[in-house]
Amino acid sequence: MKTSADPVRDYLCAVEREAGVLSADRRQELLADLAEHIDVTRAERPDAAIGDVLAELGDPRTIAASALAEAGNGAAGTSPRDGGGTPARRGKVHPLIPLLLLALSLPFMMVFPDLPGPLFGVLFRVTGAVLLCTSVHWSAVHKTTGVVLTAVLPTAVIATWNLSSGGPAGDTPAFLANLTMFTLLAATTAWLWRMRRP
Repeated sequence: MKTSADPVRDYLCAVEREAGVLSADRRQELLADLAEHIDVTRAERPDAAIGDVLAELGDPRTIAASALAEAGNGAAGTSPRDGGGTPARRGKVHPLIPLLLLALSLPFMMVFPDLPGPLFGVLFRVTGAVLLCTSVHWSAVHKTTGVVLTAVLPTAVIATWNLSSGGPAGDTPAFLANLTMFTLLAATTAWLWRMRRP
């Protein structure tokens, strides 16, 4: 089997082939978004192997299937070529929404320590985790890492801190723990934002 010297071109051609039933405009938009994401990732991580960068994006077939589902083609089985125009996009939540919910859960609990602060903080965290897990913008590895670092770990640390009778006394340790958790949330959501795919 003949291999190309340009794996990025091969990858984008594979996505274009798999997404052939999309309208030409939507297909070109998808390819441009992928190419831009690849360029940005390569600029930010020049030592990363191109194969690793492409693997992080996901299988071309999966990306095409997600784009088709967003355009309404996957579920309805219709194509813009059938004469109906471009179907409405369904089931898509902007990638910023789960990240904001996850990032703001802890500050909301800190600003409003009495109810409803903790209740809404937990609600933000759970809703953000669910939206992150059901989003088409991240791979399974990114979703798992994001949920562990923004929902599971902070919840475990806060529960351990609150249930522990031997925790450090005073406001300074609590402030430092909250600051550490907030930094972790902010760093993880920033990383997820950078790693999102179109």
